Amino acid sequence: MSASVLIADDEPNIRDVVRAYLERDGYVVETAEDGEAALRLARELRPDVVVLDVMMPLVSGLDVLRALRADGSPSAVIILSARDHVIDRVAGLELGADDYVTKPFEPRELVARIGAVLRRVRADQGGASASAEGLALGVIVIDRTAREARRSGARVELTRTEFDLLAALAEQPSRVWTREQLGEALFGQAFDAFDRAIDSHVKNLRRKLDPAPDGTSYVETLRGVGYRAWRPADRP
Repeated sequence: MSASVLIADDEPNIRDVVRAYLERDGYVVETAEDGEAALRLARELRPDVVVLDVMMPLVSGLDVLRALRADGSPSAVIILSARDHVIDRVAGLELGADDYVTKPFEPRELVARIGAVLRRVRADQGGASASAEGLALGVIVIDRTAREARRSGARVELTRTEFDLLAALAEQPSRVWTREQLGEALFGQAFDAFDRAIDSHVKNLRRKLDPAPDGTSYVETLRGVGYRAWRPADRP
């Protein structure tokens, strides 16, 4: 089954080069030259992945992302930007982006990143997994079949990456994950070990889920090591 990708960038050369690489790998590709067109096409076509340049005419990429997440769009979003400051990355990830690639970039790197998020899109479209039972962390119930998380019965709105991160932690509550291990589990080999995206996604989860019943966090930080899920059995 072909996957669909929308490339939104105001630089024609970037649109053409990325499109050529993606189509060579069998993707169905649409392009947009400004944010207004990107938002319209994303809503009409509901592509599997949207690649958004931040600085675009009419509507910025971050505003397009904000609108898509407000719509409840299922599309994965990769931010594409020449701005490489940590604050810019965090802003995009906190708005619900699944990944962030900085310019200049190698087209094959972007294709690899798209492939990584598409593995999760495929999982969504494939229906129930072989292991479809629910998971629970205190009052948080995780339904992997419906890809939903509920807190005391109320649905928690999570992005695809946030849900996958929560499920990975909850599936192995005894495991301490390094940032690199979580990055590879979510993004595959395309994950940059120096990328701080995992920290931003953890921050988002804490903002949406916390506090745990004992007043701490559902995602524990083990300083100098990594993260693990909240474990009530370990509490006094």
